[in-house]
Amino acid sequence: MFFSLLAAFITAIFAARVLPQKTLAFDADDAINATKWATARAKADHLIAKLNLTEKASIVTGTPSGQCIGNLAAIERVGFGGLCLSDGPQGLHVADLASVFPSGLTVAATWDRKLMAQRGAAMAVEFRGKGANVMLGPTIGPMGRSPWDGRLWEGFSPDPYLSGVAVQETIRNAQAVGVQACAKHFIGNEQETHRTNEVIDSVDVAAVSANIDDRTLHELYLWPFTDAVKAGVASFMCSYNRVNMTYSCENAPLLKSILRDELGFEGYVMSDWFATHSGVRAINAGLDLDMPGFLSEKDLGSYFGPNVVSGVRNGSISEGRLDQMIQRILTPYFYLDQDTDYPTVDPSSYAVLAATYGLLSPGDPSPKGRDVRGNHSLLIREIGSAGTVLLKNSNNTLPLKTPKVIGVFGNDAPDVSTGLLYPDDAYGPKMGTLAVGGGSGSGRMPYVVSPLEAIKARAKDEGSHVVYLTNNDLIAAGDLKSIYPWPDVCLVFLNSWLVEGFDRTSLEADWNSTLVVNNVASICPRKTVVVTHTAGVNTMPWAENDNVTAILAAHYPGQETGNSIVDILWGDVNPSGKLPYTIAKDASDYNTPILNLTGPAATDSNAWQVNFTEGLMIDYRHFDAQRISPLYEFGYGLSYTTFNVSSGLSVERLEHATGHISPCSHASKRTTPAGGNPDLWYEMIGVKATVTNTGGVSGATVLQLYLSYPSEKMPLGTPVKVLRGFEKVTLEPRASQEVRFILRRRDLSFWDTVAQKWRIPEGHIQLSVGFSSRDLHSSASLRIL
Repeated sequence: MFFSLLAAFITAIFAARVLPQKTLAFDADDAINATKWATARAKADHLIAKLNLTEKASIVTGTPSGQCIGNLAAIERVGFGGLCLSDGPQGLHVADLASVFPSGLTVAATWDRKLMAQRGAAMAVEFRGKGANVMLGPTIGPMGRSPWDGRLWEGFSPDPYLSGVAVQETIRNAQAVGVQACAKHFIGNEQETHRTNEVIDSVDVAAVSANIDDRTLHELYLWPFTDAVKAGVASFMCSYNRVNMTYSCENAPLLKSILRDELGFEGYVMSDWFATHSGVRAINAGLDLDMPGFLSEKDLGSYFGPNVVSGVRNGSISEGRLDQMIQRILTPYFYLDQDTDYPTVDPSSYAVLAATYGLLSPGDPSPKGRDVRGNHSLLIREIGSAGTVLLKNSNNTLPLKTPKVIGVFGNDAPDVSTGLLYPDDAYGPKMGTLAVGGGSGSGRMPYVVSPLEAIKARAKDEGSHVVYLTNNDLIAAGDLKSIYPWPDVCLVFLNSWLVEGFDRTSLEADWNSTLVVNNVASICPRKTVVVTHTAGVNTMPWAENDNVTAILAAHYPGQETGNSIVDILWGDVNPSGKLPYTIAKDASDYNTPILNLTGPAATDSNAWQVNFTEGLMIDYRHFDAQRISPLYEFGYGLSYTTFNVSSGLSVERLEHATGHISPCSHASKRTTPAGGNPDLWYEMIGVKATVTNTGGVSGATVLQLYLSYPSEKMPLGTPVKVLRGFEKVTLEPRASQEVRFILRRRDLSFWDTVAQKWRIPEGHIQLSVGFSSRDLHSSASLRIL
């Protein structure tokens, strides 16, 4: 969302509970209760019948009057209370007395369905407590085509299966609290550079176009959005970019043919903020709600609003289509009982918005907000630890064993020098730990427990001494003379700043990180520990330095960041995180750079096209196809104990399969069931494996299931293997547990572009189980057809 232009500011200027979890498979039942949905739709129709044309237009158009990032005006005459829409995917973006949760990437690194679900529910509790009807999240796009993308931390993983699980758990548990979720950004929003139209050298240049082929769209980028529909998500947000040369928010093949007809989505589609580029064309293509409802911060006009009224009157928009738009907006409102006893918008909301963006002067009233945090700090701390991935641990450096002198180094270790709200620029804070990224997915933190603060507290309890130096201190080796006595262990904290609106230019951590690590390692032989707080991939040219004996990828852990990492460093929590992406040895090993045009080409709208010619081959699929050895592979992560998988897999057929999927059994109905053809969700195959903790410490691991299609029967461009199941298991030493995976028809199928259907291939499919994409211990082969 274009966070710097806020509806609330126009007002100022011009007006001075977790669902039960089912192991290894989503519930077979639909997330939406059909009877209750029909009742809610009837309520919506009843209200629509009372509206005049002007009132109808107001419900499909955001208003600059309100206290939230997005607002739909109330219509008291008919009993509609309006809607408050608030960022974002990691918790309330700008609010007081609200939590900043770990990023989507961090919770994906836990590979833990339970924590994904609990996070979704806890965030929704805070949204509801502040009176926000709509949580603008989860983020699905960008999914992670390019590791240079500036918003990867908001989403989950470049793997569609892992991302899809996180999406379903987030949405179901958030909406169980009564808050509408919004799946964004639909679709192909895979770079920030020129993501939307802008004026370049006095020329209005159209946004970048993501040119995606049919199979890649279905099997990769659409996959987690399909999970969102299946989970019953209330709304979608269309993206800024063009898709195959047509803006997403007026792209009928996407919004109607795929989202409505193929996937059976019955909620509403809103635009990203200022992503609407037409009125009649967008409405007839499938856009239901224009946000924020005006063209720019200087222009209160709208492509919708009064233009909807005139469009209906001149026949360019049918009133039936307008009623349909309103029905789609109001049905989730009634379905989630937001018309009865829903909290009012927190009176501090506008003041916090204004303060955040410099419209509040010292001495202006500061209404006391409602504290909605509860005990969520405990969950935040737990997810922060669980999402930390132990990449290296030679010499058993970790967990720490009562060191007497602890060296703490790096700009990322202390409190944030810019306060409790990160800047919105491309560079971020030079000093201070990164708990979350920047932009609309960020948050105004109530506090941050920095790593330095938490380490000092732990050291005090254990009688240890702590010395601290910044990156600048470490760049010149002469400045190290201030250290005495020499540390027993050196902890280096690095970070990488990512923010909406900017893509990365380097995959190395910020602020001369390589020189910093090498200088510290030179004075801490065989006892240097590097911790990265980052939004995704970091290349690590120092990873094989013998003096760097431990590496932890801690991602963006939220406000309890210091406590989360201390829990890991001292072994109070055994690390169990796994990489939700691949770390390359060199940035050149990745195949999907950001398109950034300069010179005359930059003013040519037709030149701003990214052809997704790599198809399905992103992240580990690319590394497998090109036989590139990564530094650390997808799914990788160490522990303080060891695990083993039984040598044999048990495979059972749960249902007979035919090649092509049968016609939709609900074809006689007016709409497709949520998630598409129900045959796709039938359970087809069961796989059992046994995992054992072979070490001496209690701990958790993630057992992962990968599928390889019969290469001789598949179209070109088929990955070597794809993730199709995972389960986190906690075991005491020497204990074992049987794990059962369920594969549904969709998991076994590929998209047949000729037949325009999902199809199970002929030949033998191989199923492999292990602890990462390249650490597979047991396999079985079977012929489905």
